[in-house]
Amino acid sequence: MVVLRSPVRFRFTACNPEKVTSRGIFDNMRIYTDDPTNEYVRDMAGRLICDITDKESDIAEDELHISYVAGTLSLVKGSLTLTGELESRRRLSKANLEKELVVKACRIRNHEGSIRVVDATAGLGEDSILLAAAGFDVRMIEYNPVICELLKDSMKRAADSMSGVISRMSLSAGDSIEVLPTYEGWADVVYLDPMFPERNKSSLIKKKFQLLHNLESPCASEHELLEAGLAAKPKKIVIKRPLKGPYLDGVKPDYSYTGKAIRFDCIIPR
Repeated sequence: MVVLRSPVRFRFTACNPEKVTSRGIFDNMRIYTDDPTNEYVRDMAGRLICDITDKESDIAEDELHISYVAGTLSLVKGSLTLTGELESRRRLSKANLEKELVVKACRIRNHEGSIRVVDATAGLGEDSILLAAAGFDVRMIEYNPVICELLKDSMKRAADSMSGVISRMSLSAGDSIEVLPTYEGWADVVYLDPMFPERNKSSLIKKKFQLLHNLESPCASEHELLEAGLAAKPKKIVIKRPLKGPYLDGVKPDYSYTGKAIRFDCIIPR
C-alpha cells in the first residue's frame, strides 16, 4: 500500500465559505485504486494531499472516497458512485443541440465568429459539453478540487471519440470570484450555475448527485459571484436557476429561457 500521510485540505471560497475549517472538510480522504504505482494517481494524490490504498478492505463500507479503477475516476460512498460521463452524452446531435435551452441562452445575436463562454461553475461539465458541441469556445473554472479531478478525467476519456468537441474546452482549478475578472477582453458570455438550494423532495435529485452535497453547499456568495461575472465585461451573463427559484442576488434578468424544471436568466450588462 502506498501512503501519503496528510489530511485533505480544500479551499471552498467561491460559494460555500462556511464549510472551510483549519483542517479542511475531510480528514484522511483516500484514493482506492487497482494501480497504486500509476503516475497519474500519485500526482492526483499529491494535488489533493490524500492517501492511496490498493486494498479494498481498507475502505469502510460507507466511507466517502475517490476510486480509480480500470482507468476511470469516481467519487464513491456506499452504493452511490459519481463519475464524469462526457463521452456518453446522447444530446450532442445538431438537431438536439439547437433545442437545448443553455445553447439558446448563450447565443448572441449578430455575433461574428465563435462565441467565447466562461463557465465559472463548471461542475462535471455537462452544460459546457453542450456548448462546445454547438461550436462555442468554452473555458471552465471549478474551485472544488475533487470535482475538478472528476471533470479532468472525464475529458481525458472523451478525447478520443470527441476530439473536436473537447478541443474547444479547457479547464482550470480556482476560485471563480478571483479568476473571472481576468477574462475581461476574452469572455463574450459568462455562464453561472451555482448549486441550487436543497429541495424539500429528495426524489427530485438523482441519487448519485447526492454525493455532490458532500462536497458543495448552496451558493453563499451570490453578490460576489455576480459582481465577478460583471467584472469580466461580457456581452451577456447567463444564470441557471430552478424554475421557481429566486433571481441570483435578487437581480432581475433582462429575459429568460424557461423549461419544465429550470430556467436560464439572461442579463445584458449596460
